[in-house]
Amino acid sequence: MLKLYNTFSRKIEDFNPIDPPKVGIYTCGPTVYREVHIGNFRTYLLSDFLRRTLEYNGYKVTLIKNITDVGHMRRPDENHHHGSVHSPQARPIDPIIEEAFKKGKTPQEIANYYTEIFLKDEKKLNIKKADVYPKASEHVKEMIEIIKILLKKGLAYKADETIYFNVRKFKNYGKLSGNTLDKMDNLLKAVRVSLETDKKESVDFALWKKSEGGRIMKWDSPWGEGFPGWHIECSAMSMKYLGNTFDIHTGGEDLIFPHHEDEIAQSIGASSKKFVNYWLHGGYLLVENEKMSRSKGNVYTISDLQKRGFDPLSFRYLTLMTHYRTKMNFTFDALAAAATSLDRLREEVATFGESKIGCAEYEQRFMSAINNDLNMPEALAIVWELARSNYLTSAKAESLFKFDEVLGLDLAQSQKSSIRQAQDKSQKLEIPEKIMEMIKEREELRKQKRYHLADQLRNKIKKMGYSVIDTEKGFEIRKIKKS
Repeated sequence: MLKLYNTFSRKIEDFNPIDPPKVGIYTCGPTVYREVHIGNFRTYLLSDFLRRTLEYNGYKVTLIKNITDVGHMRRPDENHHHGSVHSPQARPIDPIIEEAFKKGKTPQEIANYYTEIFLKDEKKLNIKKADVYPKASEHVKEMIEIIKILLKKGLAYKADETIYFNVRKFKNYGKLSGNTLDKMDNLLKAVRVSLETDKKESVDFALWKKSEGGRIMKWDSPWGEGFPGWHIECSAMSMKYLGNTFDIHTGGEDLIFPHHEDEIAQSIGASSKKFVNYWLHGGYLLVENEKMSRSKGNVYTISDLQKRGFDPLSFRYLTLMTHYRTKMNFTFDALAAAATSLDRLREEVATFGESKIGCAEYEQRFMSAINNDLNMPEALAIVWELARSNYLTSAKAESLFKFDEVLGLDLAQSQKSSIRQAQDKSQKLEIPEKIMEMIKEREELRKQKRYHLADQLRNKIKKMGYSVIDTEKGFEIRKIKKS
């Protein structure tokens, strides 16, 4: 039985999908105005490990990951706006439009450019593609329809062509984050500073905003030209593709309040049905024990890691070493250690024979680990324990390749690549006579089906600096590089 920690209930629960074996997951995707950093990718890897674990358990997963191409993190722009100069009291501008101005592109060109980079980075990290990547800009109609319902129900109100959600009208507000209405003082401290002065209360949040002069990304609505608030985007897209009530919603813990709290309020407010059954949130990623900040110069992207010579899958391996709900401290020393461990695992797998019957004991333990709230550190420890065990290499290969369906380290491909490299090198490699005698003896043992003794001999050969790689056509020999 898969068990998951539900942020809403603050406890680990048995996972029971709405319509088994189908499972619907919505994960908050990137805002595409610059390259996505590794902190965000830690969260997307959480969604990937979750999806793979569900599929490992036999579920049929539909995963939706939105693309925010409208912009929501508004901030003052004092220097430029279509070539004009603004005063310090200039109207705020969203980052996608700001980036467009800097590069002389349209906002949509900027969004499309960074969306492509994001999708390529996901592929580098071996993150499975979402079933749908809905764009916020293409779902404004759905957002408007939800807002209409909220207005009709009296849960929203209009103020100077901006529509706000009336938080006090939603009695269960704050159950996810703990920022409930009876803790209003704490709520006011937690909520973002707002430039709007026309709201009934500071805690109310915008569903639809009036378009300021010169704004490029704007849409017609019953309330005049404008653009959607941040929170309404995810409600509209998740409910369109997964229904009013769906199984799992994921995101970083920084999104619990106000984003996910506001999603719950407006979604339940509109549908009068439960919104999500399980909320999963990933912990923060720190860099050298500090919060990532562009002013500190410690914000890193996948391309930054590659420029330093790291395989992106080394970062994937690194995230496996920390439980998803725990803060993760990123350092380049830790990444280098992860890269070394991954290389050693690949080298280990490269010497294994063709996969056959697996190791039932280890497979059961692995399943128990991943089903215990995605305990990937424990699962990884089991991988290494199996890799170094005395089981037949063919059995180890069968189980490890199965485990890799969850881990996503592409071990099978690594084995194939290693075999190809070994084939090229072995033709030029001068093998000591003693090693060749041991290899011939091992082949005789294999013909006699005395696999345990053959594996013992293979380990002796390995200690002497050579790997014997079994292939469908026989075997290949590779000299082991000293680390």
